[in-house]
Amino acid sequence: MGTPLREVTFVVVDLETTGAAPGAHALTEIGALKVRGGEVLARFSTLVNPGAAVPPQITALTGITNAMLVGAPDVAPCLEDFLSWAGLDAGTADNDSNPAVPGSGTPTDTVLVAHNARFDVGHLRGAAKALGIGWTEPRVLDTLALARRAWPRGKVPNHRLSTLAALVGASTRPTHRALDDASATADVLHAALEVLAPLGVTHLEDLATATDPVPARRRARSRLAEGLPTTPGVYQLCSATGEVLYVGSTVNLHRRVRSYFTAAERRPRVIRILDTTTEVRHVPTPTLLEARVRELRLIAELDPVANRRSRAPRRQPWLHLVAGPEPHLALTAVLPLREVGYAVGPFWSRRGAQEALRAAESVLRLRRRDDWVRTNSPGPSTTGGSPTAQASDRAASFLSGQTDLVAAEVLERVRRLAQAQRYEEAGTWTRRLRSLLQAALRAERTRPLLTCPHLVAARPREHGGWELVAVRWGMLAGSLVTPPGTDPRPGVAALRSSARVVSQPTLVGQEASVEETLLLADWVLDAGARLVEVDGDPQALSWPAASAARYGKVLHTDPHLDSDRPCHRG
Repeated sequence: MGTPLREVTFVVVDLETTGAAPGAHALTEIGALKVRGGEVLARFSTLVNPGAAVPPQITALTGITNAMLVGAPDVAPCLEDFLSWAGLDAGTADNDSNPAVPGSGTPTDTVLVAHNARFDVGHLRGAAKALGIGWTEPRVLDTLALARRAWPRGKVPNHRLSTLAALVGASTRPTHRALDDASATADVLHAALEVLAPLGVTHLEDLATATDPVPARRRARSRLAEGLPTTPGVYQLCSATGEVLYVGSTVNLHRRVRSYFTAAERRPRVIRILDTTTEVRHVPTPTLLEARVRELRLIAELDPVANRRSRAPRRQPWLHLVAGPEPHLALTAVLPLREVGYAVGPFWSRRGAQEALRAAESVLRLRRRDDWVRTNSPGPSTTGGSPTAQASDRAASFLSGQTDLVAAEVLERVRRLAQAQRYEEAGTWTRRLRSLLQAALRAERTRPLLTCPHLVAARPREHGGWELVAVRWGMLAGSLVTPPGTDPRPGVAALRSSARVVSQPTLVGQEASVEETLLLADWVLDAGARLVEVDGDPQALSWPAASAARYGKVLHTDPHLDSDRPCHRG
């Protein structure tokens, strides 16, 4: 659920300087308060000898004279003492640390607070760097930005510290002395958080987006996340009429849904539907993998207006070989399962499929069907050792995993074009080959699962126990999680008996979309997974020696990823 703000330790700091740029000779005074739950836990105040004269105009503003600083400690020990007191020194704090609050007995998160924090934090950082003092970036909260969200222009004439202190009735008036200004800043902080609490700023994690320009009406809708579990699951953002506007999956339902109503959400198509979202439906799942699979299925079924991926999974084309007197390569969205071993795909777009077809045809020399119709030629026979039969055999070998048959020749063509400085043509053929290789890589990863009647795979969980997944004919049939420290074998038996019964399909994508099978392949065939049960030939779960994954430079991506695959994360 996150850390409530009442449990967060705020170190509210203010600096006085000579007016010089951040460095070793700028600080003249450091004042700070350590507050938590509205109470002051400790104070820190010291004058600092900057080793340089204080200009008269600075003395007039702050009242700090050169004579006052003669006996003060130098910048280095003052800065080290402050960082240690605040729990922000490099030896004890980092972005994920929980420094202990003196006297509290329990560790809490610490946030550095200042009014116009860029100035104060910039001077602290600059002095530490100039003096060689260890510095790790802390969490920072700027009360200037926070006040602009709490009290927009129109409610206050400006957002100076003195104006805000008067507005909230601060107990200390700002005087341009460090400790007084830090005390006034602390009062402004507490008042601003009270104003923003009804808008959803209630936890430490909310501070990262609290100062962003999110409409109050949208931020207030973060209450829709109340009561959601912190477990994996799939969720639906719905309108007042019950229409499903968006479907997503996540490892933490409460945190993810809450984030939609902060500045963390920047996608225009999603932002447009947030103001009409009145309900969040959710289904908890034992594993994140099952949540992602359910997401794909719901998007295909419901076609939500704000989702972009998986809206027509059964219209994605494959490249296959059409047999007959005049064999040729063709694209089809209806691929029999028995032909999946001799096909490449799916392609995410028709255009990409056409590009890949051009690349394959240029090497395999099989005349395309429309060419035969246009010339009205019966063509050569495919019997015996005819050129057509040989080309057909090469095409079948390529489609079944011998990627080199096409890739090597196209790459050689690209090399020759580049040597001739025909770079545009070289780029065109590289793009065509990339589309073909990406589809070949998808086929290589999905074939083992599409043709497997049943398998159970397992992966260890970070905090103990196992995630178990059952896959049948490329479809997720069930998943469960075993408790830490227990024998997982009863879980395997329970999953085997409770998993969904899936009949062997006749067409690819008939029971489950290929995107679902790809998700499962990424999980099952990953190096961290263990195959527990496999019906059929276990060797079918291996990749061909001439895998498309070998051409990582052409793919412009990690061999296990698709660079042209639409982003779908919710």
